Amino acid sequence: MPGSQGRHHTSKSAGDGRYALEAKGDKPYYAAMESRVSEPRPSVVSVVLGPRPGEYVAVVWSFTYFFCVLSSYYILRPVREAMAVGSGPNTIPLLFTGTFVAMLIGTSVFGWVASRFARRQFLPWVYLFFISNILIFWGLFGWALKNQLEYVWLGRIFFVWLSVFNLFVVSVFWSFMADIWTREQGRRLFGLITAGGSIGAILGGVFTSVVVTEVGFTSLFPISALLLVIAVVCIGKLRNWVEQQHVADRDETAASHAAFGGSAFSGMTHVAKSPYFTAIAICSIIASLLGTALYMFTADLVETAIPDTDSRTQFFSNVNIAQNVLAALGQAFAVKHVVSRFGIGVSLALMPIVSIVGFAILAADPVLLVVAVLTVVRRALGFAFSKPTSDMLYSVVSAEDKYKVKNFIDTAVYRGGDLLGTWAIQLLKVGVGLGLTGVSLLMVPFAAVWAVLAIWLGRDYRRRAAAQAAAVPDYDRPDSHAR
Repeated sequence: MPGSQGRHHTSKSAGDGRYALEAKGDKPYYAAMESRVSEPRPSVVSVVLGPRPGEYVAVVWSFTYFFCVLSSYYILRPVREAMAVGSGPNTIPLLFTGTFVAMLIGTSVFGWVASRFARRQFLPWVYLFFISNILIFWGLFGWALKNQLEYVWLGRIFFVWLSVFNLFVVSVFWSFMADIWTREQGRRLFGLITAGGSIGAILGGVFTSVVVTEVGFTSLFPISALLLVIAVVCIGKLRNWVEQQHVADRDETAASHAAFGGSAFSGMTHVAKSPYFTAIAICSIIASLLGTALYMFTADLVETAIPDTDSRTQFFSNVNIAQNVLAALGQAFAVKHVVSRFGIGVSLALMPIVSIVGFAILAADPVLLVVAVLTVVRRALGFAFSKPTSDMLYSVVSAEDKYKVKNFIDTAVYRGGDLLGTWAIQLLKVGVGLGLTGVSLLMVPFAAVWAVLAIWLGRDYRRRAAAQAAAVPDYDRPDSHAR
């Protein structure tokens, strides 16, 4: 019909019942429907683990990337704990204070870098910076040992540095993941990718336990640095994959050559202005508070129940192994199905609900066994469900917020929660005179607030996802709905 070009006309074929789009130059609305008819049935790997054809290579690189990041950290983490003991238990609150101050400085520097340089540039820089730091510590500790010098203050600096390092490298990793995977892909794949980190954490810890007495703790530093070098290689491979997948819209992806712009403090200001980000930050603070309380309970009970250092080390090692094994199983096989069936809000609420029950039981029976079981269950749920699910929350925000806001919450806000928790628990114990039972009961309402916020975040995530989907034409939409 004259004058009707560019308008959609559909007709239904009586022979096969399929629709056809007759407008010239327009992308067919039903092309996706036609392709689905001819698609083969999903493989067992896709059903159980999540990846689909075309995603396997990138999933392997993502899995390897996170494996290297966490194994690098867990190789050095026992060194940090040893330095904390050498510094003196009474200095731990001061070490957390120093960590928080360093985190604020680091977050501001990262915000400045992210505002002025493209993410394809600054992502490798972050890891190269920390690699150089590790090699510097390797040289300094080796020099101190060779010259039989005390290294208490060097150990304190290392404690603060590693406490900043582990949150930064993990936060940058998940910002990158939220940037390269769509929200639909994240719901399927983030559990499996997280399992790579848990496996790296298990093997990194086991490696240190096996070799440290034979080679000395300073020999762990170059191995940790080498793993981060492999992580940088993974970033390059994933960036190339993104460029191949997004030839037409590369400037909108992690392969973009453009900087975000904005302020170095955008992470802080955006959190203050957004109820969504504020809720995520409050959840992070409450999680840190509860975790710190449990950490301090454990230290008190272990000190009286387990007399020697070797047995204490074995106890903590067993707790770490149990939590990481359970977390890896949950990440690989459970979180994808929980999110798909019940939604992000329910997945986020699992850990606070268990915390409510667990702290109530701990108040009634404050013994080491209950503390140990609650620690294992909470951490396993945190790594298996809360962490990958909370990272999915950033799949519905801008690219700038995926890096600046997420980094601010995951680092400065989280360490701020550690600082608040350490001094608050100390005040309740020493100043107010509350024992383990009283502090445990006080934690229950905080966990309840956390659970309510988790459910609200799940609902707001769905609202944001629906708004994004409505803004994209049907034929361009990677995900037609979000739970």
